[in-house]
Amino acid sequence: MKQTNQEIVLLAKKVINTESKALDKLQAQIGEDFIKAIDLIHSCSGHVIVIGMGKSGHIGHKISATLASTGTPAFSVHPGEASHGDLGMITKNDITICVSNSGETQEVLNIIPIIKRMGIAIIAITGNEKSTMAKLADVHLSIAVGEEACPLGLAPTTSTTTTLVLGDALAVTLLKLRGFTEEDFARSHPAGSLGKKLLLHIDDLMRTGEDIPKVKLGTNIQEALFEITQKRLGMTAIVDSNNCVKGIFTDGDLRRAFDEDLDLKTTLIEQAATINPITIKSNSLAVSAAQLMESHNIHSLLVVDDDNQLVGALNIHDLLKAGVV
Repeated sequence: MKQTNQEIVLLAKKVINTESKALDKLQAQIGEDFIKAIDLIHSCSGHVIVIGMGKSGHIGHKISATLASTGTPAFSVHPGEASHGDLGMITKNDITICVSNSGETQEVLNIIPIIKRMGIAIIAITGNEKSTMAKLADVHLSIAVGEEACPLGLAPTTSTTTTLVLGDALAVTLLKLRGFTEEDFARSHPAGSLGKKLLLHIDDLMRTGEDIPKVKLGTNIQEALFEITQKRLGMTAIVDSNNCVKGIFTDGDLRRAFDEDLDLKTTLIEQAATINPITIKSNSLAVSAAQLMESHNIHSLLVVDDDNQLVGALNIHDLLKAGVV
């Protein structure tokens, strides 16, 4: 049947409205059973095993992935595969979350007796508190939230949404209880942008040793240019006899020297440089260097120790290459 544009928009809004109301109802159902489930998972010394079939299995994968990435070790097991050997993945130290809207999914029910004989606690997430699965579970979390958004009442829609949100509620609550931090999250996502921002430090990226462009006080500009050209960072540090940073000479300083018609052979570097430049410590996060460069509109930084001695150097291209910015 052909639908008008207005009818299409109204249908979409009806789906969203149906699922939104279901979430309101779900929120009202959070109580003692949720607390019991949290206590069981929080005290678990093993893994959380999420078991579901069909669409519930897909949602189960997302729940286990969210738990795992937020500090609660978890993975999913397909109930059909579990009956053919994968039950060996479940140990007595684990806890299970069984997901089924009807609470009567046979593939899941087939393995529950074995799980119970192992002494493993079961948290059931179903839409029917009188179902077989709900009765067999140690804790039952209800997703009985009314009608599916599917007009046929057949395709799992509202029920999968509420299950997903309930899983998020479990994961986030456990995250808070465990004191899980941004750095903990980054450690489980080292390849992501957040991981790079929270795990990479200056000393992971900076140029060190002979790769640091530097000249001593009293060097003329022409000699400093040789150092800048050789080290290819677009600047050079200026240090005293103790290797303490006194200044920095950049491409911008060179342009100003030309504008002022300075004699490059006779003008000392400190006469045309930026004295007491902005520096950063090597144990700082790399993202701090990016923020410092942005706030001061600069493209290079000298890295110093607690005694202001030069230990490294980096520029914006080092941060870009590392994926920090």
